[in-house]
Amino acid sequence: MMTVNSSQSSFLVFSAYFDSGHLKYLFFVIVMSLYFLIITANVLLIVVICVNRSLHEPMYMFLCSLFVNELYGSTGLFPSLLLQILSDVHTVSAPLCFLQIFCVHTYGTAELANLAVMSYDRYLAICFPLQYHTRMSPCKVSMLIVLTWFSSFLVITVLISLMYCDNYSIVKLACSDTTVNNIYGLISTPLVILCPVSLILYTYMRILKICFSGSKQTRQKAVSTCTPHLASLLNFSFGCFFEILQSRFNMNSVPSMLRIFLSLYFLTCQPVFNPLMYGLTLSKISLTCKKLLCFLFLLSLFHKCSSKFSLLRCQFPCI
Repeated sequence: MMTVNSSQSSFLVFSAYFDSGHLKYLFFVIVMSLYFLIITANVLLIVVICVNRSLHEPMYMFLCSLFVNELYGSTGLFPSLLLQILSDVHTVSAPLCFLQIFCVHTYGTAELANLAVMSYDRYLAICFPLQYHTRMSPCKVSMLIVLTWFSSFLVITVLISLMYCDNYSIVKLACSDTTVNNIYGLISTPLVILCPVSLILYTYMRILKICFSGSKQTRQKAVSTCTPHLASLLNFSFGCFFEILQSRFNMNSVPSMLRIFLSLYFLTCQPVFNPLMYGLTLSKISLTCKKLLCFLFLLSLFHKCSSKFSLLRCQFPCI
């Protein structure tokens, strides 16, 4: 990226975009379809969890928080991306660019924090099954969800306020001294990453210990509830790894299309991956989704039949 400043305007030019001609409309439809899939899948699962009383359990409440975060992160990217695809001049004002960077970074921080809280929840459910509902009370669930979001927004807000911009490629363009933000970044980044990762590693070591020494039923329960979480964590880590790698090192030797795909991976694939993974693997959610979709189908069918019947009555009043 490069910046163009004047006394009247300040904007950034996206250098990664290229002239795609009429193919831009095809790209627009593909990206729009992906965004629609993300919204539909995540909103569906949020509604299913909120409406169904049997899913008002800690694990599903944390999942609901995770799905809300997927909507938040994808909304921070896709509207701007769709506008840029159709635009002939790929520029963005500095304030809007910083707002998008804030959304992306808070999304990443909240995602990791949510996954850490979910691993703690699974640890209590598997290692302390008899004390689980006492240790994971509704009040504690609410507190953990609020803490997850508050801490994520607080860390990134302080980071933004201390620097010209916390995206490393833009930091290098800053005219002012960036020593303070570099020091804060070196302190905050390990804390943001190491604290959740340490909690996840600790909880899974304890879970593995219980699984090896426990019964077959305990192992099956651990596998069924922990597999989606581990898959989500690995997928998110994969995306973040390549994003950090290419922002800090020279990746000119890597094909540009591959670099663009990897830079958008954790913001595009994770919001699709999570609802599909949890929706398909967790039996309670999948059964409820099937019932809801079946109900909506029958409702639409009834509406069509009633509309046709009303039309026939208008044409033949004797009916």
